[in-house]
Amino acid sequence: MNPALSVRDAVRWVRRHTPWHWHEPQAALPGDEVAADFAERYAGIPATSAARPEPVVCYRVQDRSMPALLGLYGCAERVRDWLPGLPRRIDRAGVDDLLLASRPPVVVADPPCRQRVYARVDLNRLPALRTTPRDAGPYLTMGLVLAGEPEDCALSVHRMLVLDRDRLAIWMVPGRALRERHAAALRAGTGRLPVSVNIGAPPAAMIASATSSAVLPPGTGKLGLAGALAGAPVAVAAGVSQPVAVLAESEIVLEGYLDGSVADESLAGPPDVSLPEFLGYDGAARAGLPVLTVTAITTRRSPRFQAVIGPGREQSVILGLAGAVSVALSGDDEDWRMISDLHHCAAGGGMLLLFVAVRKDSPAADARLGSIARRIFERHAFVKLIVFTDTDVDIGCPEDVLWAITTRANLGTDCATLAGFRPLGMDPSQGADWTAARGGAGGAGRSYIDATVPYALRDRVARSFAGVAT
Repeated sequence: MNPALSVRDAVRWVRRHTPWHWHEPQAALPGDEVAADFAERYAGIPATSAARPEPVVCYRVQDRSMPALLGLYGCAERVRDWLPGLPRRIDRAGVDDLLLASRPPVVVADPPCRQRVYARVDLNRLPALRTTPRDAGPYLTMGLVLAGEPEDCALSVHRMLVLDRDRLAIWMVPGRALRERHAAALRAGTGRLPVSVNIGAPPAAMIASATSSAVLPPGTGKLGLAGALAGAPVAVAAGVSQPVAVLAESEIVLEGYLDGSVADESLAGPPDVSLPEFLGYDGAARAGLPVLTVTAITTRRSPRFQAVIGPGREQSVILGLAGAVSVALSGDDEDWRMISDLHHCAAGGGMLLLFVAVRKDSPAADARLGSIARRIFERHAFVKLIVFTDTDVDIGCPEDVLWAITTRANLGTDCATLAGFRPLGMDPSQGADWTAARGGAGGAGRSYIDATVPYALRDRVARSFAGVAT
C-alpha cells in the first residue's frame, strides 16, 4: 500500500489508521446538495469559520452509480504522512534533498484506470457537483490535466464546467503552463492539444502539480517531483483515444483535446458567477473559455469521483504544501539560508498568507527580512502577507504566530508595505471598489510583519518554556 501513489490506497490508509476521519453517509443526496452538506458539517476555514481538519467523506449521489469523495486532503498531517519524501521542515536544504530524489515516471501497459472503457462518452454519468445554487453549472474540481510528454508535461488542476455530454469549458489562469501549451499549439497550426483529465489522481502527483513550474530546475518535471514525494515513481500509460499520457492509478480518466473552440460560463447559470474560489468568495464567470472535447472515458472498477468544494482546508493543504516547496526553491543564497521553515496558513487559502521562520546568525540579519519578503512577493504573485518569526514559534499553529505578532512586533515600526504589485482579482480587498471605499491604493501593495526578536536582544527575550518549536 502506498497512499502517495493511489487515492484508493490513501482511502485504505485513512480507514486503517484514522477511522474516525472516514464518513460514509448511507442516505443518497442530490448532486446539488452534496457540497452544501460537506460545507455545513465538515468543512473548515476559509469555507466556514471552523478551525478544524476535514474528514474524508464518501457520498452516495442520487441517480449516479459513482460516489463522490470529498475531504481527502483536508488534514495536513494526514497528507504529510503519505509523502515520505516531503521534508518535515521546508527549507532550502530539505528541498535540495527532495530534488535529488526525483524519480521519473514508469510506463505500464495495463493500467488500473482502464479496467473499464466506456463505449460512449457521456459526462452526465459523472456526479459532477454544483457547489452552490449560484454556480454556473456542475463542475469538475479535482481533474488533474496532463499535456505533453510525461518527463516534461504540463500538470495542473483547473475548474471545468460541464457543458454537455462531451464538452467542458476550462479556465486556465494566465501564465500557467497548460495555457501556454494550448496557445503554442494554436500558433503552430496543429489546431489541437491532446490532454488527459485525471480524476482521483495519485496524491503525490496532486501536490507536485501545484508547485510552481518556474522554480523547478531544468530536467526536473512535476511527475519526477511526485516520485520524489512518494519515494517511488508515478505510473503512467498511453491514452486509448489521444496521443497523451494518463496517470495509471487514477480513479477516472477523461481523454480529449483543446482546439480553438470557446464557450462562456454564463451560458449555464447566472451571468456573473462561476464557482466558489479558494479564498471563500464566489468566483467570477468568464467569457470565451477554451473548450475541452472529451473523446474517451475510462475508469477503475467501482470508481470514486473526487471533488472539492472550492474554499476549505482541503484546497488550502494542497496549495499550501506545494507553495512552501515553491518558495523554498526560489532562492539559494545567504538570505535563503536564513529560512528555517515555511508554512502557508489555511486562513489565506493556502496561498495569500505565508509564515516564515528564520534563524538569525548576526546583527545584519535583522535588516535582511525586507529583501527576503520582496523576493518572495516578486516570484509568487499570490502571496499577500508574510509574517516572519523566530524558530521557537510553531508556524504551523496560527495562535502561536499571533502570540509572536502580539509580543514581538509593534506594527507601527515592524510592519512594512511594498508597492508596485498587481492586485489579485479574486481577493475583494484588492479591488477598485475596496480601494475607493478605503482610499489610497492598498490593493497594489504587499506587506510583511517582522515578529522576530532583534538579534541584540535574543538573550533577554526568551520563552519561559523554550525549545518546543525548535
